[in-house]
Amino acid sequence: MSKRTWQPAVLLTLIPAIAIAAWPQDPHAHRPAIPANPAWSESAAAMDKMHAAMSRVEPSGDRDVDFVELMLPHHEAAIAMAKTQLAYGKDPQMRRLAQEIITDQQSEIALMHLWRKEHRSSPGK
Repeated sequence: MSKRTWQPAVLLTLIPAIAIAAWPQDPHAHRPAIPANPAWSESAAAMDKMHAAMSRVEPSGDRDVDFVELMLPHHEAAIAMAKTQLAYGKDPQMRRLAQEIITDQQSEIALMHLWRKEHRSSPGK
């Protein structure tokens, strides 16, 4: 076989192989399905909601107000994540911690709402 006759044969073999390798692939096509994890999904949703709420807070020029406005969604997310722990967690210590987080964070949220209400109605503020 001369040099000129085998070159087209090599090209005819390589071109489809290169085209297939360069073809866009679905990155999930050959991965095994990951079972749904509701505990993780619920915690991630709580964090996403928290980040969205915190990113909407505009600086007020009053550090105390800004602190409260940022901490409220943070505490609400902590409660949501702790409730998820109670729903899915098994370890007694972590379940007890989750319950304490819920109680403490709810109390702190009530305090922040009260402070915010009083702060807005105070003369000169």
